[in-house]
Amino acid sequence: MAVDWTTSPSGGADRSGDADRADRAGGVGADLHLDLRLAGPGAGVRAGLMEALRVAVRTGRLAKGVRLPSSRSLAADLGIARNTVVDAYSELVAEGWLTAAQGSGTRVAGWTAPPTPPPAPRLAPRAPLPVHNLQPGRPDTASFPRAEWLRAARRALTAAPHEAFDYGGPRGRIELRTALATYLARARGVRADPERIMICSGVVHGLMLLGAALRVRGVRAVAVESYGLDMHRDLLAAEGLHTPPIELDERGARVEALGDLPDVGAVLLTPAHQFPTGVALHPDRRAAALDWARTSGGYILEDDYDGEFRYDRQPVGALQGLDPEHVVYLGTASKALAPGLRLGWMVLPDSLRVQLEQLKGEVDRMSSALDQLTLAEFINSGAYDRQIRAMRGSYRRRRDQLVHAIATRSPGVRVTGLAAGMHAVVELPPGAERTVLQVAAWHRLELYGIGSFRHPDASPRGDALVVGYASPSGSAWSGALAALCDVLP
Repeated sequence: MAVDWTTSPSGGADRSGDADRADRAGGVGADLHLDLRLAGPGAGVRAGLMEALRVAVRTGRLAKGVRLPSSRSLAADLGIARNTVVDAYSELVAEGWLTAAQGSGTRVAGWTAPPTPPPAPRLAPRAPLPVHNLQPGRPDTASFPRAEWLRAARRALTAAPHEAFDYGGPRGRIELRTALATYLARARGVRADPERIMICSGVVHGLMLLGAALRVRGVRAVAVESYGLDMHRDLLAAEGLHTPPIELDERGARVEALGDLPDVGAVLLTPAHQFPTGVALHPDRRAAALDWARTSGGYILEDDYDGEFRYDRQPVGALQGLDPEHVVYLGTASKALAPGLRLGWMVLPDSLRVQLEQLKGEVDRMSSALDQLTLAEFINSGAYDRQIRAMRGSYRRRRDQLVHAIATRSPGVRVTGLAAGMHAVVELPPGAERTVLQVAAWHRLELYGIGSFRHPDASPRGDALVVGYASPSGSAWSGALAALCDVLP
């Protein structure tokens, strides 16, 4: 309802003489438009009146000190109940928009408009959102075995004991720990029994727990590879641990430098397939890393993130199998199945088991029992092995197509890190990495340079791309590969 009100004595309102004289003295003689619809549809008359008055004050149409009509006059002008006006005035006085004093009537309070914000800076043009994704470390989630997983879930749910749906312990379901102990021993050479295994939500979750445990044990630094995931470094640093880098070469991490790093009580390694360079830790350096751990009493944190995917080489077994008391093995279902499952595991030395169980129990008792039981059934039924073999074949074909396409399009470009895993390193001419990434962004291609994985204190390597050929779905792969070839020098 939009209403014009005036406080002139000729108005048709039925007002007392005192109110009329007060109104005239207050000087409110001009028409003022009040739109009672400003509070929005469904709002009551009082809410509409209050918002209309707020807007009039805020926009300066009612200046500071202006006296408002009496409640009786305004009610008559608007055709509403006087109590509605009285209540609206009272609330606006309480909010500070109006003032009321005996003998002075109701007036507009002092109100200062908020400062006008400075004009927004003109933003540089943004690259369009990506259409093609070649992010490393991501599986083809479109290939998740839904039907097999559903069958495993049904079998697991049917066979689950009643206590599986109660609160569980921090180590995780015994069914999954038993299945993993058998699988990891057979497929990765891990020396494990169910008592050594702790279920977690992935490698990141495991590293958070390990960082806290190491800090409690007095460790002040955890060495990391000079190129790796900044997320891993950051969460260790969040636990108060320093993360000095170990340089890399064609034989992997130069672990002989561990003895020269002060206060280092552990080292984080990706020995089977270094991320992101793709090299395997040389046998001599595997032995040297274990010698350091035994001599110093330190721990090796082994991130076996994609150890099942190998193509042109014999499997590289887990480092943990050589010394279970000095190596913490970390694995996950994220690469073989899907990150969204949030299922990972740690195989712990005896010296850390009780401490990790206590730490995990304080913050996170257990992962989903049903998901754990389903994964256990998935492993025991052979479906996990079948899925890995299927994806190994799919990723190998993509790897071969990647190599062939780059050799055809850019014969001078070298591709490395091809023997295993889910990504390859595409070496670039000096100074080309930044330019290629900018061009890729405008081609709507999500792509990562090797520089984004460098430790801040590490020596830079040559320019290169880290191409995750597992990321796209099967239908999107050819488009992503073509987009990559279009941006290469």
